[in-house]
Amino acid sequence: MWLSNQTLDGNFFLFGIFSQSSHPGLLCLLIFGLFLMAVTGNIILILLIHTDPHLHTPMYFFINQLSLMDLMYISVTVPKMLVNQLAKVRTISVPGCGTQMFFYLLLGGAEYCLLGAMAYDRYMAICHPLRYSVLMNYRVCLLLASSCWILGIIDGVLFTPITMSFPFCRSLEIHHFFCEVPAVWKLSCSDTSLTEALMYFCCVIMLLIPMSVILGSYYFIILTIHRMKSAEGREKAFTTCSSHITVVVLFYGAAIYTYMLPSSYHTPEKDIMVSFFYTILTPVLNPVIYSFRNKDVTGALKKMLRARNVSY
Repeated sequence: MWLSNQTLDGNFFLFGIFSQSSHPGLLCLLIFGLFLMAVTGNIILILLIHTDPHLHTPMYFFINQLSLMDLMYISVTVPKMLVNQLAKVRTISVPGCGTQMFFYLLLGGAEYCLLGAMAYDRYMAICHPLRYSVLMNYRVCLLLASSCWILGIIDGVLFTPITMSFPFCRSLEIHHFFCEVPAVWKLSCSDTSLTEALMYFCCVIMLLIPMSVILGSYYFIILTIHRMKSAEGREKAFTTCSSHITVVVLFYGAAIYTYMLPSSYHTPEKDIMVSFFYTILTPVLNPVIYSFRNKDVTGALKKMLRARNVSY
């Protein structure tokens, strides 16, 4: 039997998305292109929010936090995956695997909570517009965002040491493109049922509380929109909410599949595809959703480009 301290002398082997592709070179180029799009899109959105005074509002404060999380999220997994593919190796060290797992859990947990905070912000803006600036002042926004980061850190600190302390007596081949917790558990020769139950419970809490906030917020938002007499007001309220709803459906749908469905629903191929969706595609789509469908952001981008042309 290999004990966990003996495993530390070796490496894990990642057998994920490239091993299942008949054209790994083209897939590598595609993922690299998506990575560049995600990094560029999120950095531009962060810069616009920081530099344009019109975007210094609570809504864009939270979008800024979301872009920062997405930027870190995709950087946790994709660079290592691409480097391994180019170097024709599949290894990841045990400390590297633990580090990747910790930041993945941190950012995933923080983003679940942030989406709930963003829904609460939209509720305040639409249902209490006259008191919005007082109820959602900078201190409140900072407190909500900090709470999201702290809860994410707790998630990472709780499950990373537990997972990495398991004895691994089976093959150290992780059938995934990064060190996701369920994929690593499958390598353990000890009983992980108690830990799986604990993670299931924590995921229910981490998903249920923000989801309750989101559903409650949108219930009151829909009632308020229904009472609006102005068609323009209804359209504006719907536009600001539709972007957030799209992101919620994308992120929460993948999370529910990964952590809340029974193992009988899972296969390595399905797990890889779902993880590819929310670790790579979601960070690419979020800036697009919040920019192309938002006149304030597109206006700020045009202003920045005009200023850049004038300087030249």
